[in-house]
Amino acid sequence: MPVNFTPTPREQLLPISGISLGVAEANIKKPGRKDLLVMAIEDHAEVSAVFTQNRFCAAPVTIARNHLESGKSIRALVINTGNANAGTGDEGLSRATTVCSALSELIGCNPEQVLPFSTGVIMEPLPVDKITQGLPSCVDHLGQADWFDAAQAIMTTDIVPKAFSKQVSISGQTATITGIAKGSGMIHPNMATMLGFIATDAAVPQAVLQAILQHATAKSFNCITVDGDTSTNDACVLIATGKGGAQVSGTTGDDYLALRDAVTEVATLLAQAIVRDGEGATKFMTIQVEDGKNEAECRRIAYAIAHSPLVKTAFFASDPNLGRILAAIGYAGIHDLDVSKLQLFLGDVLVAENGGRAASYREADGQRIMQQPEILVRVVLHRGAANATVWTCDFSYDYVKINAEYRS
Repeated sequence: MPVNFTPTPREQLLPISGISLGVAEANIKKPGRKDLLVMAIEDHAEVSAVFTQNRFCAAPVTIARNHLESGKSIRALVINTGNANAGTGDEGLSRATTVCSALSELIGCNPEQVLPFSTGVIMEPLPVDKITQGLPSCVDHLGQADWFDAAQAIMTTDIVPKAFSKQVSISGQTATITGIAKGSGMIHPNMATMLGFIATDAAVPQAVLQAILQHATAKSFNCITVDGDTSTNDACVLIATGKGGAQVSGTTGDDYLALRDAVTEVATLLAQAIVRDGEGATKFMTIQVEDGKNEAECRRIAYAIAHSPLVKTAFFASDPNLGRILAAIGYAGIHDLDVSKLQLFLGDVLVAENGGRAASYREADGQRIMQQPEILVRVVLHRGAANATVWTCDFSYDYVKINAEYRS
């Protein structure tokens, strides 16, 4: 089960005025499960997105980018699970376009006003017939599904749905924010998450919305890793419907900061939920690197630790084989790093200083921390004022089994 994570109850997920949700069982990969989601957006909403930096990006990523760049107002998102439509060449682009056209006919808009998203197996043809046959059911049920249903409909190897809501006061008006995400494996986002969709009823111009999204993803989804693999399909979308009373007009001032920070909080909860639900995860680890020359080197060291299979398997075994962390710090590529100055802490325990084992360290103290489901690893570099935090999980037997049998 996920590490210290229970899904938000359905009744605590707040609707967003201006967005209607519809889900269907299209039998894309397996029967009897929600696997197709339509998010219909009322006119005059603003939509921003960030996408994977993987050069082998999926067909829906390319189509969604192009549709956003067309300048037309976005009226719907369509998301399928069970098939990534990645590594599928021109045929994949054609199939994603067909899905957009089919939905646009059902809801009465231009195909360029639809953004497609897919997740699942790579290099398999998108079952476009199943999707187009499932779309009428989604449209017929628009408004009947809620955000909990939507979170379920975008899951792949996820054990639990991931969704959060928050409200914040903007100049005396309440702005509501609700977001969902999916992800469990192939997680090392380089822009956002596997798939994430966040919406607010505040009125926000496009440029301001993009600034909020860039900040939120940098502080949340771009700080997680399960296995170091950046997916071909990563995308995160932020929608502002303008149907509530709150308004944010620029990128300065208290109103902007309040909305930006609230969106970032929702994004962070979603990002951490992905790590907690990492395939086979039994430990949730916070890797905190402090007092570096700049944030980039702090992140580099944090990711070296978080990506190390030897570190991750030691945490799974609750084995304080902490020399593996020192090794990861050493090969992170910080060529002028003075290892005699850094300190390594495991929770509240000083493990290493002066280039080796701390004189005060006792194996029993390390074992006490390693047996906990949530563990803080602190690396203090003593070479500057920059910091960075990364969240990751361990590697268990189940991680290998799940990924070995992923296409079964």
